[in-house]
Amino acid sequence: MQPCRILLLAAAGAVLGFAAQAADISGAGATFPYPIYAKWAAAYAEKTGVKLNYQSIGSGGGIAQIRARTVDFGASDMPLKPEVLDKDGLMQFPPVIGAEVMVVNLPGIQAGQMTLDGPTIADIYLGKIAKWNDPAIAKLNPGLPLPDTAIAVVHRSDGSGTTFIFTNFLSKISPEWKAKVSEGTSVQWPVGLGGKGNEGVSAITSRTMGAIGYVEYAYALQNKMVHTKLVNHDGVALEPSIGVFQAAAANADWKNAPGLYLILTNQPGKDTWPITGATFILMHKKQDQPDRAKQVLQFFDWAYRNGADMAKSLSYVPMPPSAVEIFEGSWKQILGPDGKPIWDGHAS
Repeated sequence: MQPCRILLLAAAGAVLGFAAQAADISGAGATFPYPIYAKWAAAYAEKTGVKLNYQSIGSGGGIAQIRARTVDFGASDMPLKPEVLDKDGLMQFPPVIGAEVMVVNLPGIQAGQMTLDGPTIADIYLGKIAKWNDPAIAKLNPGLPLPDTAIAVVHRSDGSGTTFIFTNFLSKISPEWKAKVSEGTSVQWPVGLGGKGNEGVSAITSRTMGAIGYVEYAYALQNKMVHTKLVNHDGVALEPSIGVFQAAAANADWKNAPGLYLILTNQPGKDTWPITGATFILMHKKQDQPDRAKQVLQFFDWAYRNGADMAKSLSYVPMPPSAVEIFEGSWKQILGPDGKPIWDGHAS
């Protein structure tokens, strides 16, 4: 699904455009946070008149565009390591935390009825489990009528931070997955169909009988998809909810994360969702257009202080004030042509 089509599906009133001259802020990248960026953009435009042009093209595209300086900010669900940030002259900060769910398309199976665990998902995506009535799935779902249907594996076709979070989780769970496939925004998938963006995976899964895919939870909600329960680090089968996402986010130690590089998959705790991750904004430390860069920071400062309820309404986890203080402190790295920080702690 192309970015222009994505806009048609955004929440009513969302003010995102693709003509650069019509926008005051331009960004591109991750599809994972697109629903909340759209909601924030609509509210912010109504309040300030400042519009956001955000292209939901995948984390790989966002990283490429910020490196090329074709946008004011890039967006990636895969955090860049400190040495990569330094090499590219970039800094990063996370506006929100989200979670991924497994979605399936099977006759008679309703949301939350099926349970899956990490090893079983890894074997499905390795092609080792090919039928829905496989003994490994049946063992996790006693009494659930499982059809003798082929599993249609659906994954991302583009460079994707959602894929990074998913494959990072599988690499922690399955030694075979780590050895054969590993993790990354793009991997060599052993089996399956590729869809572009969370939107593409949602669309293919929804129209393919026997399909399984991984998407950010907001997409599952918006598209009324059938999600599964997941067995977490402590062996507890959980339903996705803002509460279990928050439990995973509570383990985020931003203060001691160099370059704010932090991955939140497979966190311990009986109430923690296993496939959770922050999404990140990427900006250049040296800015030729400091006024535009400050507009970006003003937008995210506003979102931190006014967007928590909107984030929760879409089942994203807003950042606590203690973390926001750390993130906004890191903005002092962003300098104008005069070598002075463009952010002085004030939104206007």
